[in-house]
Amino acid sequence: MYVGRVMHTDLVTVPPETTLVEAMEILNEKRIAHLLVVDKKNKLLGLVSDRDLKQNWASPATTLSTHELNYLLTKVTVNMIMIKKYVSVTPSTTIERAALVLQEHRIGALPVMEGDKLVGIITTTDVMGVLLEAIGIDKESTRFTVLVYDRIGYVAEISQVLKDLKINIRSIFAWPDKKNLGIYHLVMRVPSRDGEKAISALKKGGFNVLTEHVQDLTPYLPKA
Repeated sequence: MYVGRVMHTDLVTVPPETTLVEAMEILNEKRIAHLLVVDKKNKLLGLVSDRDLKQNWASPATTLSTHELNYLLTKVTVNMIMIKKYVSVTPSTTIERAALVLQEHRIGALPVMEGDKLVGIITTTDVMGVLLEAIGIDKESTRFTVLVYDRIGYVAEISQVLKDLKINIRSIFAWPDKKNLGIYHLVMRVPSRDGEKAISALKKGGFNVLTEHVQDLTPYLPKA
């Protein structure tokens, strides 16, 4: 899956002279968390989030009266607080790469650019939704983990056991165990009606299957 398939193209943009008050009103009205700041030629200048607005809203000027504070806020514009050195991706960026960029930079959204042209925006919510759909969590299914050594053929062997029983694999992904070198957690989902049958067949086939969290994995580690 690529960013271009998921990004929002109905962009909400504001000019740099937009005040904090106006920006907050737009965010609340549109029920979004980020605004793209553009110039008259629609060139992206920066990005401002609801967090940026809230941080600047609660300024050190707390001794001011409500009238004075409201007046001050109408004079502060988004170009004064926006992120000018923004991180962007292209429509061809993969979803997993976008997720990594969001995590590494600890940000909530990425402008999507084609050269100098702003074509979309993608948020952590969008990325999370795609990843959750990819692992099948939005469907009625049974989840279990097979502990395996990192070797050629283990996915084919597990798939064959389930194929013989005509059990469909709805999703499958793996991640390495940080404490046991060479061990992978192969997380699988099958239709709920086939869950018990799949787990039983894999155990009989000599695979180490987990259906719940265990503190000590030692008894479940596969033999080399």
